Amino acid sequence: MGRAREFDTDRVLLQVMGVFWEKGYEATSVQDLAEAAGVGRGSLYAAFHSKENLYAKALRRYVEQVTEVMRSQLLRQMPIREALWNLLTGRIEDALAVPGRPGCMLVNAVIERVPHDPGTHRIVQDAITALRELLSASLHTARGLGEIPEDANVQRISDFFAMVIQGVRVMSAVYPDEKMLQGIIETALTVVPLEENNR
Repeated sequence: MGRAREFDTDRVLLQVMGVFWEKGYEATSVQDLAEAAGVGRGSLYAAFHSKENLYAKALRRYVEQVTEVMRSQLLRQMPIREALWNLLTGRIEDALAVPGRPGCMLVNAVIERVPHDPGTHRIVQDAITALRELLSASLHTARGLGEIPEDANVQRISDFFAMVIQGVRVMSAVYPDEKMLQGIIETALTVVPLEENNR
């Protein structure tokens, strides 16, 4: 019978996620991860097998957390433009809440890992696909309620806002100017067509 693990795997993932988020993959050592998790390097390897595998699991956990927040914001019963405003301003508030916060972990993964790591590429692609589908479902609901026109191209609008969300994350890191960022969101929302009785 194998020896039971002496730590909570979920807790460890959250701890190491913070380290990867702050330092990136390459600059993070296994020792950094072990110290953050409060476990020995041997225990960490026994549970996760490699630094690469641990990074993949931490990145997926990050994606799950962010996607769940966005799902709860988009699925509230409110006008679609208001829901999108809340979603996008929420991303700005998160980015600006802690000065010096290292941006979005997903965007960081795109820059550092996607060009040469197929595993990270799949995680990022899955995350953006899930976001596109979530946006599409919300827009389809709005169309079904007569809020936006029947001929609205829901998929194109969904893809546009998936791009805007990633762009806001990048811009927030470079220009931590809430007024400017909100102006970008106001402009983006004009892309969502409304039926005459909803204007």
